[in-house]
Amino acid sequence: MSDQKDPAGMAALSICEALLLALHDRDLLPEREVVGILRDAAATHENALGPDSERQVHSATAKLINDIILGGILSRRS
Repeated sequence: MSDQKDPAGMAALSICEALLLALHDRDLLPEREVVGILRDAAATHENALGPDSERQVHSATAKLINDIILGGILSRRS
Protein backbone atom coordinates (compact mmCIF):
# COMPACT_ATOMS: atom_id res chain seq x y z
CA MET A 1 0.00 0.00 0.00
CA SER A 2 1.32 3.44 -0.89
CA ASP A 3 2.38 5.82 1.86
CA GLN A 4 1.61 8.88 -0.30
CA LYS A 5 -0.96 11.42 0.77
CA ASP A 6 -4.23 11.28 -1.15
CA PRO A 7 -5.74 14.78 -1.41
CA ALA A 8 -8.94 13.48 -3.03
CA GLY A 9 -9.43 10.92 -0.27
CA MET A 10 -8.69 13.46 2.44
CA ALA A 11 -11.15 15.92 0.89
CA ALA A 12 -13.85 13.24 0.62
CA LEU A 13 -13.34 12.22 4.25
CA SER A 14 -13.52 15.84 5.44
CA ILE A 15 -16.66 16.55 3.42
CA CYS A 16 -18.41 13.38 4.61
CA GLU A 17 -17.49 14.04 8.22
CA ALA A 18 -18.82 17.60 7.96
CA LEU A 19 -22.06 16.36 6.40
CA LEU A 20 -22.61 13.70 9.07
CA LEU A 21 -21.92 16.21 11.85
CA ALA A 22 -24.24 18.78 10.27
CA LEU A 23 -27.04 16.21 9.89
CA HIS A 24 -26.63 15.26 13.54
CA ASP A 25 -26.37 18.86 14.78
CA ARG A 26 -29.61 19.73 13.02
CA ASP A 27 -31.34 16.73 14.59
CA LEU A 28 -31.84 15.06 11.22
CA LEU A 29 -29.85 11.95 12.17
CA PRO A 30 -29.37 10.61 15.68
CA GLU A 31 -25.88 9.50 16.68
CA ARG A 32 -26.83 5.81 16.39
CA GLU A 33 -27.71 6.34 12.71
CA VAL A 34 -24.47 8.20 12.05
CA VAL A 35 -22.59 5.26 13.59
CA GLY A 36 -24.73 2.86 11.54
CA ILE A 37 -23.74 4.65 8.33
CA LEU A 38 -20.08 4.35 9.28
CA ARG A 39 -20.48 0.67 10.19
CA ASP A 40 -22.11 -0.03 6.83
CA ALA A 41 -19.26 1.72 5.04
CA ALA A 42 -16.67 -0.26 7.02
CA ALA A 43 -18.47 -3.54 6.31
CA THR A 44 -18.46 -2.80 2.59
CA HIS A 45 -14.67 -2.56 2.67
CA GLU A 46 -14.25 -5.50 5.04
CA ASN A 47 -16.16 -7.73 2.62
CA ALA A 48 -14.52 -6.47 -0.58
CA LEU A 49 -13.10 -9.05 -2.96
CA GLY A 50 -10.29 -8.80 -5.44
CA PRO A 51 -6.55 -9.19 -5.68
CA ASP A 52 -4.52 -9.04 -2.47
CA SER A 53 -3.30 -5.49 -3.18
CA GLU A 54 -6.89 -4.24 -3.49
CA ARG A 55 -7.99 -6.13 -0.38
CA GLN A 56 -5.15 -4.49 1.57
CA VAL A 57 -6.42 -1.05 0.61
CA HIS A 58 -9.98 -2.05 1.55
CA SER A 59 -8.75 -3.44 4.85
CA ALA A 60 -6.90 -0.22 5.66
CA THR A 61 -10.00 1.77 4.71
CA ALA A 62 -12.21 -0.35 6.99
CA LYS A 63 -9.71 0.09 9.83
CA LEU A 64 -9.78 3.87 9.38
CA ILE A 65 -13.58 3.94 9.46
CA ASN A 66 -13.66 1.69 12.54
CA ASP A 67 -11.09 3.93 14.25
CA ILE A 68 -13.36 6.91 13.56
CA ILE A 69 -16.25 5.03 15.18
CA LEU A 70 -14.14 4.06 18.20
CA GLY A 71 -12.85 7.61 18.54
CA GLY A 72 -16.39 8.93 18.65
CA ILE A 73 -17.59 10.58 15.46
CA LEU A 74 -19.33 13.25 17.47
CA SER A 75 -16.53 13.92 19.95
CA ARG A 76 -14.89 16.63 17.81
CA ARG A 77 -16.68 19.93 17.49
CA SER A 78 -15.50 23.04 15.69
